[in-house]
Amino acid sequence: MILQPTFLFISGAEIAFILFIVVMVFGADKIPEIARGLGKGMRVLKDATNDIKSEITKSAEKNGIDADLTKGIKDEIKKVKDDFDDFTGSVKRKL
Repeated sequence: MILQPTFLFISGAEIAFILFIVVMVFGADKIPEIARGLGKGMRVLKDATNDIKSEITKSAEKNGIDADLTKGIKDEIKKVKDDFDDFTGSVKRKL
């Protein structure tokens, strides 16, 4: 069975068709301008998200609340991953 890489469950031909439609609708000269606008928008959104995250962290530290809620989850994921690696290692050795 041959697996083809896909992006968001869209094949290469479908991506090419979407790009063709975008070029037909907006024109080749407008695409860089649109891409720049989207990039700036994504950057502003990322900066706003980081600002909110840092404000929440500062406020939590100021009030004595443990801000690292994901530490326990990360530890559990690492433990499961290590257990899985141990299991697959023993299976690989037997093959």
